[in-house]
Amino acid sequence: MFQGRQLLIVSKHQKESVLKPLFEKMLQVTVIATANFDTDRFGTFSGEIEREGDALTTLRKKCSEAMAEYNADLAVASEGSFGPHPSIPFLTADDELLILIDKRNELEITAREISTETNFNGKEIKTIDELIDFANHVGFPSHGIILKSHANHKEAPIKDCKNIDELIFAAKKYIRNEGMCFAETDMRAMNNPTRMKVIEKAGKKLVKKLQSNCPSCGTPGYDVIKVNPGLPCGQCGFPTRSTLSQIFGCLKCDNIQTKFYPNSKEIEDPMYCDYCNP
Repeated sequence: MFQGRQLLIVSKHQKESVLKPLFEKMLQVTVIATANFDTDRFGTFSGEIEREGDALTTLRKKCSEAMAEYNADLAVASEGSFGPHPSIPFLTADDELLILIDKRNELEITAREISTETNFNGKEIKTIDELIDFANHVGFPSHGIILKSHANHKEAPIKDCKNIDELIFAAKKYIRNEGMCFAETDMRAMNNPTRMKVIEKAGKKLVKKLQSNCPSCGTPGYDVIKVNPGLPCGQCGFPTRSTLSQIFGCLKCDNIQTKFYPNSKEIEDPMYCDYCNP
């Protein structure tokens, strides 16, 4: 379905550096990067432009407009969100969503990677020593830093400082005029190697999904659509919250299959039982 076709990687921030080798090797497509396509107009991490709608809506817009501009019918885009982990709120997470849209075959396939491996951070800075400590903590200069006069200031933040001298020079202007500045991690992929690794993991998930075909009609993207808890406790036999089965479904036809014991175990350790270990 994909072999020999052209695939757009819709990104202004060099995501093709990790996605291009993956998709060209596994799907045998020719990747075209869209470095001149302005994805910042759909929202920026530094706040100058607010993202409208959720990540999935934004991804659909990115792909649709890029495909129209490049006269393409196959595209991949990603969107990252940063904040509390969805199931472990006291941890910070990078939530990466990837989408492939195939207009020719009317397919939309997504993959998601949630990782606690992120340097996402921000701090009010009043002295150069505080700035240096923050820079060391977040991995500067391999990981970029953005400077603003205040946390919610949205106009013309300072980006792309290449070394500590440039960063200090920029911060001094704010501190001199405002008495402080706000430093935050640059979450653009090309300035954040930690995030780029998470995007790569999401890309691998998407490729694996694209290589999973429906046993009935052969459509790619045959994947889990529902997870059922209820794996019995090995001590009391009562159902636990652990996964008993997964339901796989097709994006095109009505083929559905249930697979029991997907984690290769038929009973759960009593430590995960709400009855034995309340």
